Amino acid sequence: MRDAGNVPAPRVAVVGAGIAGLAAAHTLATSGAGLEVVVLESSPRVGGKLLLGEVAGQAVDLGAEAMLNRRPEAVALARAVGLADDVCHPATSRAAVWTRDAVRPLPPTVMGVPTDLGALRRSGIMSRPGLARAWLERLLPRRAVAEDMSVGDFVARRFGREVVDRLVEPLLGGVYAGTSFDLSLRAAAPQIAALPQMSSVGNGHTPVFAGIRGGVGRLAEQVASASGALIRTGATVRELVRGRTWELVVGSTRDPELLTADAVVLATPAPATARLLSSASSVAAASELQHIQYASTAVITLAVPASALPRPLTGSGFLVPPVDGRSIKAATFSSVKWRWLGEALGDGVVVLRASIGRLGEEKVLQREDAELVALAVSDLAAAVGLAGPPLDAVVTRWGGGLPQYTVGHRERVTRIRSAVALLPSLEVCGAAYDGIGVAACVADGQGAADRLLASLGTPGTMKT
Repeated sequence: MRDAGNVPAPRVAVVGAGIAGLAAAHTLATSGAGLEVVVLESSPRVGGKLLLGEVAGQAVDLGAEAMLNRRPEAVALARAVGLADDVCHPATSRAAVWTRDAVRPLPPTVMGVPTDLGALRRSGIMSRPGLARAWLERLLPRRAVAEDMSVGDFVARRFGREVVDRLVEPLLGGVYAGTSFDLSLRAAAPQIAALPQMSSVGNGHTPVFAGIRGGVGRLAEQVASASGALIRTGATVRELVRGRTWELVVGSTRDPELLTADAVVLATPAPATARLLSSASSVAAASELQHIQYASTAVITLAVPASALPRPLTGSGFLVPPVDGRSIKAATFSSVKWRWLGEALGDGVVVLRASIGRLGEEKVLQREDAELVALAVSDLAAAVGLAGPPLDAVVTRWGGGLPQYTVGHRERVTRIRSAVALLPSLEVCGAAYDGIGVAACVADGQGAADRLLASLGTPGTMKT
């Protein structure tokens, strides 16, 4: 790409084609700044944790299957790239908790902290002593949180340990696959610190989540296509060096390629970003990134005969507290939750998703696919009465897929971004920093692109 004066257009290399990297590339390539945008992805496909697959011949999400609707970035991007008519919302938002040998309705909560004590009592999730301890919270004075602490410590002190075990742990386990006694209150659950005294909290009428007909996985391919950027898959960036411009060593060690760029966006997980920043002489940022742990999980997607269930499933699914000792940590009734999927399957087939794996539970994920399917089927039999084998099953493993926002995470991210800011025309973005959901990653990618665009000087010149 060249301007009228035959001066090479500034080239921006985006490393990583997850949704954060694709959002950054789309913002850069459609900005009108005349940039040449190259996206380098080490795997054979784009999308990262957005992945479409098939079960029983039907397209389904094998990765992220929803976008937060109450923040605008992901839904707005979907609309901008031509998916406006396919944005949809769950047919039901009623969730449950499988605990004390029953699937019980999840009362209104904020990140697991109950906001309606009457609904909590009626749910049967808590014991009488646990309920009494939660009621005591109403008498305690509210104090500002002076410094970061773990979610579990804060909630246990405020509402009692049983609220942590039966509600907060399963909810945070579903989001982060971590433990509340490691996760940062400020970074992972700032909503809890901001809660008033426990009382009914209205959620409004805006749907919390949104999806895309045909699967949220469609978003990645659509953003890549609409951006007009050059997308290169199977292109591992092994080294990043700052000279007069940025130099990226791409490809195998036997046949390396040197690619130069005027600016770089690193949209890679923390370990890969740390490695590249080490070669870019940002030891401080690399050291901080190396302290971000990741949890591994597996998603088991099942197609089962509707006749294998004793009654039609209702609600969107259920969470599972670790204290109950089950194999699965959550289940989603996908074809009930998403009307488009239920309509595509017809009345005879139901699709469910079960997830397995929390931080420190890597051993269970070393089992064969068939064993993981058997664990999921066994738990679903106990929870909802599933009888017999599935029609089809797909196991999707997300090794090191979920970054852990441990205590002090926000301060760590501030130090990382400060160190990166010392390197001209370089940005980082992705799930490791300010949010792991689709919407948060889209926002972070767009923010990185906006900061690079602000560094542009006269047309065709990148400030360094």
